Amino acid sequence: MSKPDSREIFDRLYEVILDRRDHPGENSYVSSLYKRGLDKILSKVGEEAAEVVIAGKGGNAEEVVRETADLFFHVLVLFGHYDISPSLVLEELTRRFGISGIEEKNSRPKP
Repeated sequence: MSKPDSREIFDRLYEVILDRRDHPGENSYVSSLYKRGLDKILSKVGEEAAEVVIAGKGGNAEEVVRETADLFFHVLVLFGHYDISPSLVLEELTRRFGISGIEEKNSRPKP
């Protein structure tokens, strides 16, 4: 398998995650997350998000990048649980581009 370039990494990584979900392997970290269920996946997303915050407070840019990569990876595992394509998030970001964050948030339906 060739190494993907940065423009396609989310899609390629998501394909591997789905493969691990659909064809579990004994030595697969992703398979083990799916086997342990949604609560474990959500726990990992929360843990990695906290580590991004801690790295941000620490002021080391390289650590922020590494922890953010861990967070993005675990979010892709969560996407796999719900069959959410990463392209849907990119489409949502594209839709929001050029709109004030305050304006966009105010336009959302109230719960």
